[in-house]
Amino acid sequence: MTTPDPETRPLLEVTDLVKHYGGTSGGLFSQPVPPVRAVDGVSLTLARGETLGVVGESGCGKSSLARTLLRLEEPTSGAARFDGEDIFAMSDRRFRMQRRELQMIFQNPYASLDPRMTVASLIAEPMQIFPDHVAPARRRDRISELLTQVGLPPEAADRYPHEFSGGQRQRIGIARALALEPALIVCDEPVSALDVSVQAQVVNLLQDIQDRTGVAYIFIAHDLSVVRHLSHRVAVMYLGKIVEQGPVDAVFDRPTHPYTRALMSAVPTGRKGGVRILLENDMPDPRNPPSGCRFRTRCWKAQPLCAQEPPVFETRGRHGLESACYFPENV
Repeated sequence: MTTPDPETRPLLEVTDLVKHYGGTSGGLFSQPVPPVRAVDGVSLTLARGETLGVVGESGCGKSSLARTLLRLEEPTSGAARFDGEDIFAMSDRRFRMQRRELQMIFQNPYASLDPRMTVASLIAEPMQIFPDHVAPARRRDRISELLTQVGLPPEAADRYPHEFSGGQRQRIGIARALALEPALIVCDEPVSALDVSVQAQVVNLLQDIQDRTGVAYIFIAHDLSVVRHLSHRVAVMYLGKIVEQGPVDAVFDRPTHPYTRALMSAVPTGRKGGVRILLENDMPDPRNPPSGCRFRTRCWKAQPLCAQEPPVFETRGRHGLESACYFPENV
């Protein structure tokens, strides 16, 4: 795995990103209701050529974060500087031009590809939107190159999505995302809809592509073993907030936040004596999160202090971890 250069300016720098949904009950006689706080003050950075894994339970805000960063959803507030320029402050015209540098691989390869379009048409569409990137006379050759790069034969270009397996369809989606040679690809659960036997192939493909091209990934997944294999750093989300982030080995082996420890206890390690931590209660309603630390209602270390003020996000120990907890572990 290629190690990104930490000395250069971050490719992406997100500051206090907020995305809330709703605020009214809807219908003819709508009433104000608390909004869903899907993303509620997230800050993170991403270096060129780096993979940042984003993990957490379903409903914690991972996909909302991904869609907001690409402006598929407009943010409620906050900033996201891509190569030094805030993409949320850009005009629609300016962001459209920047869009070639920001691509996405979607979760479901059965829904993300138009069944009425051939593979060639699907991959060529970004090139038609940005006609200066690849000359029309060379587009067919470029499509063949991309298909070969993702492990499909060039003759697949004239077939339709329904003629391919799920793993092959995801490879087509990856080829489409690579068509404009982006600097950043957001991968939103790109292997969760695939058979286990196919997941490793797609993950290895993504890693090979990064090694060859230097593209950066934000990789969202439930499978923690996949995240560990592919990521340089990991951010752990809980109820709209990042509760811990840092180098991948430190997060997995020496987590300082109790929620991270509970997540990582579920990862098979092959070592005897590992204790699985089972969290009690369900995740609270994102419309009405707990006061203070949002994890306190499920945390075995919670004290009255945890309900008063949100803990400060700060560096813990010498392993490069940052977390928000009044009673951290492994420090």
